[in-house]
Amino acid sequence: MTTRVLIADDQALVRTGFRVLVDAAPDLEVVGEAANGHEAVRLAREVEADLILMDVRMPDLDGLAATRLITADPALARLKVLILTTFEIDEYVFGALRAGASGFLGKGVEADELQDAIRLVARGEALLSPDATRSLIERFLAGPTDDIARARERLAELTDREHESMLLAACGLTNEQIADRLGISRLTAKTHVNRAMAKLGAHDRAQLVIIAYETGMVRVGDRLSAR
Repeated sequence: MTTRVLIADDQALVRTGFRVLVDAAPDLEVVGEAANGHEAVRLAREVEADLILMDVRMPDLDGLAATRLITADPALARLKVLILTTFEIDEYVFGALRAGASGFLGKGVEADELQDAIRLVARGEALLSPDATRSLIERFLAGPTDDIARARERLAELTDREHESMLLAACGLTNEQIADRLGISRLTAKTHVNRAMAKLGAHDRAQLVIIAYETGMVRVGDRLSAR
């Protein structure tokens, strides 16, 4: 199955470079390009894309505002947003994750890393770049808020298996890795994670990571990858 990709970046040369890298994979296809956030939102509604590679800094409407519009639109619920950044503005990326972006990626990424990242995020398997995630949360995690308090209350609603699966997903494990770790089927692992997300009000696994940090399930410095 082909994953259809939109590219949103204000620099034509950057868009061309990413198009070449994406189209080089037989299972990936670029279906549109946007030079600003307004165009990204419009194209998201006009073409059948699975994922947007979204730059942060763009004129007229930046990538964060565009991400919020896209993730808030029920008609675009299936569309994933992968933020492109140089990690120079981490606090904005953190905000994008909380707004519903599914992950983030450095602009200096290699071709195979970009292609793998698109595949992972498109199928909702895992948040990318756990080391960068750890850095983001260490620097910008706020104190307790009403949202955090509600999340902590909702944690009590999880079954033991949902709690275990949610924690492993927040640590970057895929459904297959969770299944292996817990001795269950991949479908059962996916079901546990999805139920945990629903109970916690998380849009996707990116937000599971945020909730895991905010509620103290995962601490800064914990290893966020499968052993």
